[in-house]
Amino acid sequence: MDVNLIPKDMLGVGSEIKLERCDTEHDLYWKIAIEVLEVIEENNRKGEPTLMIIPYGPLGPFSRLVHLVNRYRVSLRDCCFINMDEYLNDDLTYIDINDPLSFRGGIDRIFYSRIDEELNVLPENRYFPAPGEEHKVLELIEKYGKLDMAWGGVGINGHFAFNEPPEPGESVSPEEFLNHPTRILEISRETKTINAFMNCRGDLEAIPKNCITVGMKECFMARKVRMCMPRDWNAGALRKVLHGPITAAVPCSLFRLHPDALLYASDVALDSPVPEIRVYNK
Repeated sequence: MDVNLIPKDMLGVGSEIKLERCDTEHDLYWKIAIEVLEVIEENNRKGEPTLMIIPYGPLGPFSRLVHLVNRYRVSLRDCCFINMDEYLNDDLTYIDINDPLSFRGGIDRIFYSRIDEELNVLPENRYFPAPGEEHKVLELIEKYGKLDMAWGGVGINGHFAFNEPPEPGESVSPEEFLNHPTRILEISRETKTINAFMNCRGDLEAIPKNCITVGMKECFMARKVRMCMPRDWNAGALRKVLHGPITAAVPCSLFRLHPDALLYASDVALDSPVPEIRVYNK
């Protein structure tokens, strides 16, 4: 079956990953922000802490979360947020927090610094995976005895966080890939290219070579896995994730083995990626 030829209205049918269709990327951002808030509110009502793996991309949900938290006075004081990943220098240390590409600096600018102080996540509960301390992500999950949710964007190659697919010629089984823990690795050429397009006006050399990422092992431990595909360039991977082979070559396809995985997709991400020459300036 050529997944690119599946009619748009049949996408998600029969897939183990639930599909939430969104008219626009802005609708997608509201929907994921509301679901994140609902998980936190439910735990607050039960008197339980919330542990989540969160991204730095897509950025859109965070402004909406800021609005919802501040407007409806939802406390994040009992939350612990584990950010998925961060860029590294050539010597495998964090890039500077003031670097425009730093996820550590970015999440503070767009999220933590905008939450009212009495509602905010405690500084000690804002965690990033750190070189040399990769084991601490699993330790946090063990400490809390649960992981409520892992949510974030899906890469152009189907990755989640920086869990890049195997390189050509490299054979990795789904079971092996799902056992990859938090680790340092090189960023794939595809990811560097799309990130340069989105963040550096196409300057490929501006994107760091290395990163640290929370592993598929930890992400798969979440009670809920929520993937976001808001843009047109997500279309190629979306169909493989939902309906292609379950393979490490498309990492998010492995979430078809998860008991509660859902994909939020904007309408443009549902289009067929059948090749065509697109004319932008007629």
